[in-house]
Amino acid sequence: MSSLAYAAGQAESATPLLNPLFSHYSGPPFAIRFWDSTQWSSSELTPAFTLVLHTPTAWHTLSHTPDELALAEHYIDGHIDVEGDLYLALRAIPQIESSIRSADMTSVPLRVYTAAIAGRMERFLHAGNQHSQKRDAAAIAYHYDKPPAFYELFLGPTMVYSCAYFRSPGNTLETAQRDKMDHICRKLALVPGERFLDIGCGWGSLTLHAAAQYGAAAHGVSLSQSQVEYARQRIAAAGQSANCNIYWSDFRDLDQVHTPFNKIASVGMVEHVGLKQIDAYFREAYQLLVPNGLFLNHGITRRAGTHRGGPSFIDRYVFPDGELLTLTEMIRAAEDAGFEVRDVEDLREHYEETLHRWVANLVAHRDEAIALTDTRTFRIWQLYMAGSAEAFRRGDIAVHQLLLSKNDQGHSAAARTRDPWYSTNGTH
Repeated sequence: MSSLAYAAGQAESATPLLNPLFSHYSGPPFAIRFWDSTQWSSSELTPAFTLVLHTPTAWHTLSHTPDELALAEHYIDGHIDVEGDLYLALRAIPQIESSIRSADMTSVPLRVYTAAIAGRMERFLHAGNQHSQKRDAAAIAYHYDKPPAFYELFLGPTMVYSCAYFRSPGNTLETAQRDKMDHICRKLALVPGERFLDIGCGWGSLTLHAAAQYGAAAHGVSLSQSQVEYARQRIAAAGQSANCNIYWSDFRDLDQVHTPFNKIASVGMVEHVGLKQIDAYFREAYQLLVPNGLFLNHGITRRAGTHRGGPSFIDRYVFPDGELLTLTEMIRAAEDAGFEVRDVEDLREHYEETLHRWVANLVAHRDEAIALTDTRTFRIWQLYMAGSAEAFRRGDIAVHQLLLSKNDQGHSAAARTRDPWYSTNGTH
C-alpha cells in the first residue's frame, strides 16, 4: 500500500505524508480539509482556497487519478467543494496534480484512454457518427434545451451567449453585449433593407438587433428547438415579426431560407462544426452570399500546438462533440471556400471578463438556478464557466472574429479602414 493510499484511509495521518509530497509546490497557498474535519495547509500563509474532501473516495481520486475529468466529476457530485477563490484553485490544480503524480505514478494514461473509447462508443450507439446531422442536433439539444429562464439568470436581459465587447472595463455586461452586436453589424457594414443571416442564432439576440437597429431583413437558424421558440416569442413581443424569421435548421440544410444574402454572421456556432465539416461550413456560407457579400465568423479557437488526447469535463458534461480548431485551420478553410480574409481580431481578454460576469451572476442566483434545473447542473455550469475563464486567461484558447469577403471581380464591400468599427459616434 502506498503512502497516498494509506492517507486515504487515515485522514488524521495526512500531515507527515503531505508535507514532503508538496515540498516543491510553488503555487498559491492552499489547504485540504478532510471528511473528519482535520486540515492540512501547504504553507503558513493564509490559504487562497481550501479543497474540502467530503469522502475517502474523493481523496483517493485526488491522490491516484488527479486528472481534470475525475476531479470535476467529484466536484459536480458534491464530493469535493472549493472554499475561497475558485479561479485560483483551478489555476493551481495542474501544479497539485504534478506534485502528486511525481510522487505516486499510476495507470492514469490507460484509464484516460479507456474512458475516451467508452465515451465515443456511447455517443455513437445513441446518435451515430460524430458531426452527422442527427448527432449534432442531439448535442445542441443537450446543451441548449434547458429553461430559457436558467440562462437569463447569468446572461442577463440581452440573452447573448457569446463573448461581450467591453469598450470600457467599467461597462455593464448588458452594455458590453449590445456593443458587441453593434461591433459585428458595423464590421459587416449592415444597412437598411439588406438580407442578413445569423447562423446559430441562439435566442435571437443578434437577429433581432440587426432588424431593429439596422433595418435589415434578418433571418436566424438554430438546431435548438427551445431556442427557436424563445427567439420567435421575443421577436413577436418586439413587434419585429415582419422583419425577422427564425428557423430550426442545420447549416447544411438551409433550403427553407431563401437565398441570397448580403451579409452573414455566425457567432459561437463554429465550435460545434468540427474539423471534418469545416470546409463544408465555409463553402455553404460562401454559396449563401451574393457577390460582394460579407461573412463574419466569431468563434473560439485553440492555440496551435495544444491538443488533448483524453476526454474532458466540458466534452462529457457541457458541449458533447464540441471541437475547437486553430486559427490557421479556420483561415485555410475560409480561403479554400473562396473568401478573402479582410480582418482578424482576437477578443480573448473580453471573453475572460464575460465569463467572470456570468459566473458572478450565476452564483448570485444560485437558489433560482437550482430550482429551475438541479444542484448538479448549477455546479457543472459554475465549474465550466470558471474553468473556461482560466483557459482564456492562460491563452490556451482565444476567440477570433474573421471578416470574410466574397469578392466580385476583385472588389470587396469591406471597409478599407477600421475607423467605422471603433468609433463611439458611429451611426446605424
